[in-house]
Amino acid sequence: MSQPQPNIHLYTAQTPNGIKVSMLLEELGLPYTLHAIDLAKNEQKEPWFLDEVNPNGRIPALTDTFTDGKQIRLFESGSVMQYLVERYDVDHKVSYPRGTREYWEVNNWLFWQMGGLGPMQGQANHFARYAPVKIQYGIDRYQNETRRLYRVMETQLAKSTSGYLVGDRCTVADIACWGWVAASAWAGVKLDKTEFPNLMAWVDRIVARPGCNKGRHVPKPHTMLDYWDKSEEEIDKAAEEARGWIQQSMKEDAKQSKIGSKSEAGRKWRYVNVQRLVKNAESAKATVANVESRDKPCAQSG
Repeated sequence: MSQPQPNIHLYTAQTPNGIKVSMLLEELGLPYTLHAIDLAKNEQKEPWFLDEVNPNGRIPALTDTFTDGKQIRLFESGSVMQYLVERYDVDHKVSYPRGTREYWEVNNWLFWQMGGLGPMQGQANHFARYAPVKIQYGIDRYQNETRRLYRVMETQLAKSTSGYLVGDRCTVADIACWGWVAASAWAGVKLDKTEFPNLMAWVDRIVARPGCNKGRHVPKPHTMLDYWDKSEEEIDKAAEEARGWIQQSMKEDAKQSKIGSKSEAGRKWRYVNVQRLVKNAESAKATVANVESRDKPCAQSG
């Protein structure tokens, strides 16, 4: 059976999520057409992108020619990575055969990154670097949780005989996590070899792979490792430019949300949900009354 011919168009930017897919594509040796998305100009929110690529307005995303000859779109980085290995990694260079124990363990770590490491460190980035005011509770909350998640990885890697998260090879689990750990200093979580010896060795091990090293520099040079030796003041100064357009982008999202809430569909949605809340409240009130009536002591006869 002949190998399917890819027609991959990658839409991405230089972020911890954005480089996952380019690293994977380079590891697999797959050809692709690059579309560098300018996040500072909100290009990912333009109608053509929302209609054709990702209705959620986020990167990375890609399109490809599917088995039926028609275009397929993939968005959410975990979904994109699963598609690429399921369809193109027939030799299991960075994956395991479906149904094996290792296959499911890779899935565990991929979803762990998507649901834990990425969101928590993303919030650490926001509160430490991009928020218009410094809220120490938010900074501490998400930096502490990010550090806890790093310790989970450290424990896993300490037990590994290969130096990778699952089994005897680098997999999409490692690739998905790498960009986030590499950006640890940007999130305000400095790594040291006393606390994280295996994790830091793993970072170097991944970047030493030619495919991963090439892919991390797409669509422009990856510089997050440079901040490992920078002071907090230096990193915060470097974040100033991004801080402006990120806050502006959030304002635009909020503005669109308000416009949507004023639409007929938005009014209908609010009405239906208010009615549901009222009904639920009445039901809960009746339940409480029944319980109180049942538990009330019977009156003693005279």
